Amino acid sequence: MASLVLIVDDEPNIVIPLQFLMEKNGYDVVIAQSGEEALEAIAKYIPDLILLDIMLPGIDGYEVCEIVRLRPEWQHIKIIFLTAKGRDVDLAKGMVLGADEYVIKPFSNEELLAKVKKYLPLLNENPK
Repeated sequence: MASLVLIVDDEPNIVIPLQFLMEKNGYDVVIAQSGEEALEAIAKYIPDLILLDIMLPGIDGYEVCEIVRLRPEWQHIKIIFLTAKGRDVDLAKGMVLGADEYVIKPFSNEELLAKVKKYLPLLNENPK
């Protein structure tokens, strides 16, 4: 079974290429477009890794991260913030709340994929 990646972003121009990139590299993908949807998807699917935007409608990414880190049954989930918020204070806040990585938009696919592979085993070593 492939690792499950939850993509949480409200911009289709980010979600669609990310979904393609992850699926092309052998990961299963679930999409959420708000903080509330993200929490519902986490509870339903328990993903292995979350690609999490900070600026979301409703509950923001910081709060989603904080909630995930407070739940013992979700402690194993890896969180990579994927955001346009690139100030040092934003990065520091994300890491203090428990993110495993912090990637600033725009990002390269290679950089992001390297970070994802750092945390998730690739069961499909020969991408489609």
